[in-house]
Amino acid sequence: MNLREWFGAVKDLAVGRARNLSDKRIFHKLSLIAFFAWVGLGADGLSSSCYGPPEAFLALKDHVYLSLLVGLATVVTVFIISASYSQIIELFPTGGGGYLVASKLLSPGVGVVSGSALLIDYVLTITLSIASGADALFSLLPENDQSYKLMMMVKVTGVCLLMLLNLRGAKEAVLPWVPIFITFVLTHAFVIVYAIITHLGVFPEVWHHTTADMASTHSELGWIGMALLVLRAYSMGAGTYTGIEAVSNGLPILREPRVQTGKRTMRYMAVSLAVTVAGLFIGYLLYGVTHESGKTLNAVLFDRLTASWPHGAAFTFILITLVSEAALLFVAAQTGFLDGPRVLANMAADRWMPTRFASLSDRLVTHNGILLMGGFSLVLMISSGGSVDFLVVLYSINVFITFTLSQLGMVRHWWQERCNVPTWRQKIAVNGVGCVMTTFILVMLSVIKFFEGGWVTLFVTGILVAAAFWVKRHYKQTQNQLQRLNELVAAAGIDTASIKSTDAPAPACNPNARTAVFLVNGFNGLGLHTLLAVVRMFPKVYQNFVFLQVGVVDAGTFKGAAEMENLREHSRREVNRYVAYMRQEGFYAEAHFALGTDVVDEAAKLCETVAQRFPQAQFFAGQLVFQDENLLTRWLHNHTVFGLQRRLYQHGWPMLILPIQV
Repeated sequence: MNLREWFGAVKDLAVGRARNLSDKRIFHKLSLIAFFAWVGLGADGLSSSCYGPPEAFLALKDHVYLSLLVGLATVVTVFIISASYSQIIELFPTGGGGYLVASKLLSPGVGVVSGSALLIDYVLTITLSIASGADALFSLLPENDQSYKLMMMVKVTGVCLLMLLNLRGAKEAVLPWVPIFITFVLTHAFVIVYAIITHLGVFPEVWHHTTADMASTHSELGWIGMALLVLRAYSMGAGTYTGIEAVSNGLPILREPRVQTGKRTMRYMAVSLAVTVAGLFIGYLLYGVTHESGKTLNAVLFDRLTASWPHGAAFTFILITLVSEAALLFVAAQTGFLDGPRVLANMAADRWMPTRFASLSDRLVTHNGILLMGGFSLVLMISSGGSVDFLVVLYSINVFITFTLSQLGMVRHWWQERCNVPTWRQKIAVNGVGCVMTTFILVMLSVIKFFEGGWVTLFVTGILVAAAFWVKRHYKQTQNQLQRLNELVAAAGIDTASIKSTDAPAPACNPNARTAVFLVNGFNGLGLHTLLAVVRMFPKVYQNFVFLQVGVVDAGTFKGAAEMENLREHSRREVNRYVAYMRQEGFYAEAHFALGTDVVDEAAKLCETVAQRFPQAQFFAGQLVFQDENLLTRWLHNHTVFGLQRRLYQHGWPMLILPIQV
């Protein structure tokens, strides 16, 4: 076994074997039903109840009974944001994340801001969820240096483990967590119901304390001061709403019909999150929960709830509940790995990010995006020390940038469509209220937490936006230069528009004659320049001309059977135009094409087929050369032909790469 085969065997063991693109049920097999989507995507929203409500409750300090007002406002906000994102799902049935909504309904530039904020948000989703999960788990242990070091090891290991799971595929990454997700739902439902039933007699007293707290706060701070205190606590609990947008981003992996599946998943998440948040606020009040060092607020609640239970039963219940809470937070980190690479791929398809982030692995996952998300999450986890208080500030600000731009785009859309949509008033009202709420929370968070880490996320987001515009500018310049190649071909007298079929009679084929084999990517100036250069350099040398093309299956095309068939037909049509052209010139020509995620692998297979048929085959390919080439420009463009050349050399087949300067 050589090194390549050994590496492939290890990869198959760790990540899994390559998926078969010719399987007609591939999309059905990879998609998630509403329940599994609730686990994989909705867990991000539900898990935010582990850190959102505690932040809001603690922000009230001594005025804890005002938490009932904060809790009510939080529940209303959950349903409003969920309803507004359900409308986004209807409008963008193939995936309507913040990037696409802002790009299409506002402007591409605004979309870049939304997409950049969303990318950082998903990195923070991974980091914060795993950090918070580890904190919940280590609430069972005494606080000391040894436990802190062990906790950091768990956090770092958690990022690496989830990264590996997601390289295997979306469904494979979700299924192992289903029992833990169900355990979380059942244990927390029990906590809420138990707390309410055992305190039914004290609810009049709670109401009395609430009115008394409101009166004392009013006398101490005035109506404006009390309103500001409640609004501050409300905005500090902004982490509660993070993850609600995940379903609209993740529509491509949902089972058909996707809109209905997405809206059903959104309802599951909204109801479960609202009930959990309201129940936790009530539980904090009923048990007089206060902050304890080394423990999460939920862990303190579970301790006090089970204080009168037998020790063994209490410890077992707390252990199961906290472990399920920690595990659910780990599941929530899945959202960053599922949706983050998808947003990155969408931006790459629009040339705002390097195009390599749109490529898929043989497991049909956006592996480059997964590795990038996991890598930055590791850096952030280590640099922040896994501090949940710090991370939640960064997280909330970025997600509300996306929320606000998405809602603003929807408001603009309904206003423009008011003559075409009879129910536009109801729809614009939902998105309008959502826009006001999200804008308020964004402004409050940015002001209150600016010097506590808020400036960091705004600065990093700004850097990413600037980088995106630089990448777009480079690709646009390159496209303009490639267009010049097409113009030069036309100036040389080649009417590319008239070359559409292979109707011209084919000369007889002599397989033993000298054969020129070209690797092309569409009928364009680059391919034609390569072909004409070979004809010019080697006149009357080659009698046969063979053209090979690989249709790349990436995140932009892997959206359904119809898109795959369109790619197949496009690849066939483009490569056959070369055949038609060479037959018009009096040469024998034929074409071969394939679809795949790895161009080098698929092209190597095609080359092997041709080499067996034509023993005297010589392979050719063109490669763009930039006058000011540097490390960044090399990274922005693929160098597939060099990888293919190395592969062919191993088999003893000659390949010549022709430089095409732009």
